Amino acid sequence: MFFLRLLWQIPCAVLVLITALIFINECAMARPGRRTKDVPYVANGSDAERHLLDVYAPRESLAGAGRPVVVFIHGGNWNSGSKNLYAFIGRRLAKQGIVAVIINYRLAPAVLVSAMADDCAQAVRWTAQHISEYGGDPTRIFVMGHSAGGGLAALLATNNALFTKIGLAKNPVKGAILDDPAGLDMFDYLTKMEYPNDEQYLIPFGKDPAIWRAVSPMYYVSAGSPPMLVYAGGRTYPSITNSAQRFHKRLQELGVIHEFTVLAGKKHIGMVTQLFWKNNIIYRDLLKFVGIK
Repeated sequence: MFFLRLLWQIPCAVLVLITALIFINECAMARPGRRTKDVPYVANGSDAERHLLDVYAPRESLAGAGRPVVVFIHGGNWNSGSKNLYAFIGRRLAKQGIVAVIINYRLAPAVLVSAMADDCAQAVRWTAQHISEYGGDPTRIFVMGHSAGGGLAALLATNNALFTKIGLAKNPVKGAILDDPAGLDMFDYLTKMEYPNDEQYLIPFGKDPAIWRAVSPMYYVSAGSPPMLVYAGGRTYPSITNSAQRFHKRLQELGVIHEFTVLAGKKHIGMVTQLFWKNNIIYRDLLKFVGIK
């Protein structure tokens, strides 16, 4: 009996050991050279916790010009989420030669989405002004986001007024990577109210249709919008599927350089958790997109 118990325990011990080794290897492979945590991006901001960002820089310095920069905006239904949950993305990007900036922003019910967009623009402005100190190139800033963060990233890429009103002569965003983006056309979404519990979005978006339109990237896309990579999960929410396809069509109509990819079998959460793996298709596309060969 003792021998049988021992045989049963050995495979379990081996499995635990293998799992631990994989975890240690992943942490070691993904660990950046420098992580600068909790940097305020708004001077005397109204929310000390939400106006913070983390910078992940590659281990090696780059002679000459700085490295491309990706500002990542987390999702969370516009009422939850934190940069602290997405350190793995910062590590992955830094390991692959990119300076990554992972940001917080204020959330509902404290503020509306328009204020969230303002926060994200402030974070990008800080990046443009300071990222050279971390080895980044301020002329090569890209925005990236998942879910609600994807919608905010699209808004930053298309609505130049977000930057001119905070003192920048032009929009510093050179491209956007949208991972299962939500909120691309909240004017259409909240006007129709087609899905259960849609009333919950009146908290972050308010009840004024003019505001719904004002924070919808769909209405800011122009022929001069920067290039984009747009991804949608094959099994994501129908509302995201529909709006992503319409956004893709709008980009096509205006001649905006972009790629639209549907990842078969992927659900909404899986669209971001897949970014833990360095060989993920989004990373492969992203590296080429930002100019890393």
